[in-house]
Amino acid sequence: MGTNQPPAEKPTSLHPVYTVTNIQYKVHVLDGKTFTYSSWVKLFKLHAKGYKVMSHIDGTDPSAATDPTFAAWSEIDAIVLQWIYGTLHIDILNRVLEAESTAYEAWQRLAAIFLNNKSSRAGALEHEFTTLTLKSMPSLEAYCQRLKELANQLKDVDQPVTEKRLVLQLVRGLPVEYDVTSSIINNSSPSWEEARDMLEREHQRQAARDALATASTPPLAATASNPSTG
Repeated sequence: MGTNQPPAEKPTSLHPVYTVTNIQYKVHVLDGKTFTYSSWVKLFKLHAKGYKVMSHIDGTDPSAATDPTFAAWSEIDAIVLQWIYGTLHIDILNRVLEAESTAYEAWQRLAAIFLNNKSSRAGALEHEFTTLTLKSMPSLEAYCQRLKELANQLKDVDQPVTEKRLVLQLVRGLPVEYDVTSSIINNSSPSWEEARDMLEREHQRQAARDALATASTPPLAATASNPSTG
């Protein structure tokens, strides 16, 4: 007659948050320029939801210190706080970092940095957006990238830029060498990516033309007459 064995204990499942590594590569680093606050929030929330830690950043009341689950909650909250700190540019991190903080408190401090004083920030961004020119930038690619970055930053301060306006501003900042292509863009109302592609092709055409002109021009030394001997 066999002995009765007690039922095996069900292994405790590990919280999904403990499986996350290299969070900065998943969410990207928030610098407020090349990667904006609104984009960072979208990605961070996506991961917070997927790894079941949204309650640590949405204002849900934490476990009470006397609750048996508080130790586990506090440990997970520390990991989420590490996620926040680990995905901030050093300049922003220095403004948010505090010795004692919950993840939600850090989340709120970060929001205050980007969402307070919207009017003054919007004014400065709008001025740069409307005065930026291709000649002030090192390349066509840098010019297009900066315009897009400014448009994204304006959206963060509740001043969204439509795609049509973004394309128009792209054309306004071009020098006269692009007049023909600018006219085509203005008349055809392409998307942002289509307009960029048109300008890139024109830039390549001009570069090829200039290279051909340089190659066909004989060096100055070759055109000079050699001194006669005798």
